[in-house]
Amino acid sequence: MFYNQIDMDWLQKLALLSQDEGLEIDAEPHPTGETLPACHTARSTPTATRLLDNISHVTLQGGRKIPVLKVLLTSVCEYNCAYCPFRAGRDFRRATFQPEELARAFLQIYNAGLVKGLFLSSGIAGGGIRTQDRLIATAEVLRNKLGFQGYLHLKLMPGAEPAQVEQAVALASRVSINLEMPGNQYLGQWAPRKLPQNRLLEPLQLAHQAALKHQNHPYRRWISLSTQFVVGIGETDAELLQTTAYLYRQLGLSRVYYSAFRPIEDTPLENHPAENPQRALRLYQASFLLRDYGFRFDELPLNPDGRLALEVDPKTAWAQRYLTQPLEVNRASREELLRIPGIGPKSAQAIIRARRISRLRDLQQLRQLGVNTERAAPYLLLDGRHPAQQLTLAF
Repeated sequence: MFYNQIDMDWLQKLALLSQDEGLEIDAEPHPTGETLPACHTARSTPTATRLLDNISHVTLQGGRKIPVLKVLLTSVCEYNCAYCPFRAGRDFRRATFQPEELARAFLQIYNAGLVKGLFLSSGIAGGGIRTQDRLIATAEVLRNKLGFQGYLHLKLMPGAEPAQVEQAVALASRVSINLEMPGNQYLGQWAPRKLPQNRLLEPLQLAHQAALKHQNHPYRRWISLSTQFVVGIGETDAELLQTTAYLYRQLGLSRVYYSAFRPIEDTPLENHPAENPQRALRLYQASFLLRDYGFRFDELPLNPDGRLALEVDPKTAWAQRYLTQPLEVNRASREELLRIPGIGPKSAQAIIRARRISRLRDLQQLRQLGVNTERAAPYLLLDGRHPAQQLTLAF
């Protein structure tokens, strides 16, 4: 059996190097809050359990989801970020993979059919440039020596050189660097070794330029850029979302992830309260409005304190404030349809196709087109009439 043939040495390393996968997110929630669980099947042995606990899911462009192994090249780190379990000086057992060792270990798992991709990050040991070289070396073994052509997410290190970023983009399906905080004031307080923020932003800018030059490389069908923020240690939603809007608009990022802070023992923030996961969900939903629904940052329904409401999703909050007259579904533009709660890009397109054939007159037709009519009904007219399930508009 496969699990009994696994080299226990690298399996133990794998457990040590994946002990806090929540810090590196590669899967976003569904707009309604649904998330994919980690892959926890075939738990027939302790070995299988330990291995499968390090497998999670990633969303590819187009929405397809695949299982990936998420692992660090090393948990040794010279940075002292206040929220990180791998920070310098924290007392725990650390481990390191050599590039070829990790590449071959991953390929064993891949060939067994347990995963379809790899998410490879690392603690920073010997500086960002040296660490980036080791990440690239692992990717080169996988691609050029072992012939792996599947999904590969490579992290970019602070201060990575332009040639390294270009090589990472050429090898990877996705590249990312965690911006962590929306500005130098927060980095200075909680992650001072990462200052200035340009050391984090410049690799993303370089990756954007490199991605445009590598449109025809073998892994282009998946290539994308992403970043992640820690949420809940002083920043406002407005600060996070203004940065998010810039990243989508100027650098072409396909994903921005939000990790709700949770305290970790033996770190400076161990007594800081955990962030409400609902706040991270609302940030994701607002981020979708910026990325997929044509909203501008200044249209987001932020409260005077720069926060999103927790009790209602941002799209509904916007509609309650500004969509004071219901829209005629048979005449509304795609842009107008996308402003209606319960209508997404796919259902908006389905409505446009359907009304070319016949007029839409009842909610059942909209349900068949994928519309969440419970959410949409208060804001619609169907052939000049309020839907039968019309609710009271909130002002």
